[in-house]
Amino acid sequence: MMNKIDCKGLILRILIPTSALSLTYLFLGHFCKIPNILLFCILGAVILVPIELGMILSASKKEYGSYSLKSAFTGQEKFPLWKALLIAFVCFGIAGLLSTFAAPVENHIFSSLRASLLDKLPIGFDWTNYEYIKTFSKPVLILTCIYYGIFNVLIGPITEELFFRGYLTSHYKKQNSFTPIFIVILFSLYHFWLPFNNVFRILAFAPAAYMTYKKKNLYINIFFHCFCNLFSVIGFAVAILN
Repeated sequence: MMNKIDCKGLILRILIPTSALSLTYLFLGHFCKIPNILLFCILGAVILVPIELGMILSASKKEYGSYSLKSAFTGQEKFPLWKALLIAFVCFGIAGLLSTFAAPVENHIFSSLRASLLDKLPIGFDWTNYEYIKTFSKPVLILTCIYYGIFNVLIGPITEELFFRGYLTSHYKKQNSFTPIFIVILFSLYHFWLPFNNVFRILAFAPAAYMTYKKKNLYINIFFHCFCNLFSVIGFAVAILN
């Protein structure tokens, strides 16, 4: 029997992994001898991923009698893979337009607040300070790009989609057309480590999340999320290895 999640339970399940990751990163980042973005990805793999997958496995055990990812696929229906890819690609195109028009506006609005916050932290916490990142040795930079790519393009987004668009969305007690948007808002706010891009992130993820909900196919959002993160990783790698 499905264990329905109320709003309080939903927020608690989201706060646990992101708080554990963010606080650990904030502490260890002050002593970091490697690029902070590499440290974050390592911590994400050993803290965030196990906690989120653990919740799914635990729910599956209660609902299906064995540890699996079935709870993340509750209510999902078969859908041609090529259609899922096509929808994801269209949503990726929309996100690309938003990154051109909406993201710069939001960045401008929060630029002073962002600069003020980063001034209080060690330089490594600014992932866009490529000149600082380039001060690390070439092998470290290559390792950073490889690990960042593996985590940010595959491990991270797939885990988050299983957790947010799969498990949390399907188990949330209130099911209506606004449910996927509500989950997207919480998903964006859960990015404590990237607090100044919420408007862009919500607008970018909303179309894919809504289509995933309507088509009952999690692969739409998995493909979309992976596409977006791949674009970011390529940009990062070109910037620090060029």
